[in-house]
Amino acid sequence: MKKEIQRLQKIRNIGIAAHIDAGKTTVTERILYYTGRTHKIGEVHEGTATMDYLPQEQERGITITSAVTTCYWNEHEIQIIDTPGHVDFTIEVERSLRVLDGMVAVFCGVGGVEPQSETVWHQADKYRVPRIAFVNKLDRIGADFFHVAEMIVQKFNANPILLQIPLGAEDGFFGVVDLIKMQAIVWDEDDLEATYRYISIPGAYLEKANEYREKLFEKLSLLDDSFMELYLEGAQLDEDFIHKIIRENTISMRCVPVLCGAALRNKGIQPLLDAIVMYLPSPLDVPPVKGKNPETGQEESRQVSNSEDFSALAFKVVMDEGRKLVYIRVYSGEIKVGEDIYNVNLKKKEKISRIYKIHANHRERMDEAGAGAIVGIVGLKETSTGHSLTKNRPILLEPIEIYQPVISIAVEPRRNVDQDKLMLALQRISEEDPTFVLKTDEDSYQTVVSGMGELHLDVITRRIKEEFGIDLLVGKPQVVYKETIEKSVHVDHSFEKAINNINHKGTVSMDISPNARGEGISFTTNITEEYPVRPYMTAIEEGIIEASSIGILKGFPLTDIVVILQDASFNNPDFARLTLKMAAYEAFRKGCADAGPVLLVPIMSLTVTTPNEFLGDIISDLNARRCQILSLITKEKITVINAHSPLTNMFGYSTDVRSLSQGRASFTMFFSHYDRIEHG
Repeated sequence: MKKEIQRLQKIRNIGIAAHIDAGKTTVTERILYYTGRTHKIGEVHEGTATMDYLPQEQERGITITSAVTTCYWNEHEIQIIDTPGHVDFTIEVERSLRVLDGMVAVFCGVGGVEPQSETVWHQADKYRVPRIAFVNKLDRIGADFFHVAEMIVQKFNANPILLQIPLGAEDGFFGVVDLIKMQAIVWDEDDLEATYRYISIPGAYLEKANEYREKLFEKLSLLDDSFMELYLEGAQLDEDFIHKIIRENTISMRCVPVLCGAALRNKGIQPLLDAIVMYLPSPLDVPPVKGKNPETGQEESRQVSNSEDFSALAFKVVMDEGRKLVYIRVYSGEIKVGEDIYNVNLKKKEKISRIYKIHANHRERMDEAGAGAIVGIVGLKETSTGHSLTKNRPILLEPIEIYQPVISIAVEPRRNVDQDKLMLALQRISEEDPTFVLKTDEDSYQTVVSGMGELHLDVITRRIKEEFGIDLLVGKPQVVYKETIEKSVHVDHSFEKAINNINHKGTVSMDISPNARGEGISFTTNITEEYPVRPYMTAIEEGIIEASSIGILKGFPLTDIVVILQDASFNNPDFARLTLKMAAYEAFRKGCADAGPVLLVPIMSLTVTTPNEFLGDIISDLNARRCQILSLITKEKITVINAHSPLTNMFGYSTDVRSLSQGRASFTMFFSHYDRIEHG
């Protein structure tokens, strides 16, 4: 038991997440190099990054799929998931954070807290993931470490504690000051900065270092009474004691340690590794995983121990050379090759044929895996993302939130003989990616695929061509609309059907009215418990939900509607469920048709960063696209524009914004909400 506790104490399951272009994959590549996991530094700009192993990732210079690896530092095992920064692949971040114990949030020293960094931060808040912040790219023009730290406070209402401050700025950045040791760290440029030294703090930085050390101790005093007593007494504060206080408060999410560096120039990585080991939690430091007993609905938990019953969450599926590889996080118990495990969601047993430790696209076979492990499993033929796995005592773990796609394209093979091959390829991809939705349009017999954005669908269509060898004809992108109503109506409706010459009848009376945006379909009833129709409420609700799946105007799903059932009756108990369900179905559709149905369009949250000389042209273009400008934030030579934009008007925006700004403006765009489409 003692040996197992020691093993678990030395495990760190962490993710590295950030806004696109903050340097997250570059940080990961340096971590792999300095821990000895790789013997050559991979570069994103050269297309040689270890963790960006897909051909499209290397070509585009972005991370598309989260990659898993394991490395070792100071006798600790660090399991890392490098996640995408682009918003189209936010599901990859979501499912990674769901299974991780800690996170390194990477911020660009110039851009600071950018839109996708906010998304990632809030995802980590949702799953209560403790984190460290690493401010990267301090060698870039315009980098400002202290401004980024202020942004972390303003944007997240977080409590950053600076453990380092930079030495030099921009091209002159040459090292960091360790505020706990009160020494400077500099890197030797002759050997890829693998060698670093502690030196005395240069005189020009001593006053600032003392100022920020005082600020650090003041913050720690507010977090811990014992620290405050020693600090106020003027006692000598032991380094181990300082680390212990920082660790406790990082794990309890009361503070965020902040470090800095320039990953591309190989500066700052080793102290970051030290901080990961010192401050981020082991599997033993996070609360036991909770879930529901599928039989009783009662909440249960599983302790982090190999002797506990096995429980795990499948968080990613990869189709690998025709085999299905399922990534799982083991929360408790252990598994061995050849054993049966139970899929709680499907209520089925599946057999483990192989277990792999993963390093990007390389795999190392294992015979068994225990609590705290993140491994790949072959043999789970029907298991999908978000499924709970156990052995003897079923527990349904919290699932992974799946995002709704907002954009669709029609696809068909150039050659008819590839039709079956295409359907197989699309089904495989939809198994891997829950945000990719495949359906056949019954009216036009077209295959329609939906995803999170233009880049997402472009990546998938390229994959079909390159991996499966299918030439595709791709239709123009179409927006995934929804429908709602604008007026309130009252509906009385009966459904009658003669069965064996006997008339069966169900009648409903309901009020239908608009709901607030984003609230979906809300069903309530004023019928009290003693009424004979009360047991059939679920049938009536099912009728309404089924009726809402096909809209009145264009067949898009109906949403944001309140239904209040005022009365219902039936004449034959044997057919009450059927007649009431059909009466509700028809009443809902009839009511919505009379209640002023309207289309809702996906509204995107848009952030454009532009040099000031192009600001006028870019704002004019946004106005022409019917965007609602929310704020303009000017920082010296650049302005950040925040806006809401209807997705229908944003196709091809990346090309237009480049031409308007001579290629110097950048933008990010992600789904915000659905709202009324304005005509004219």
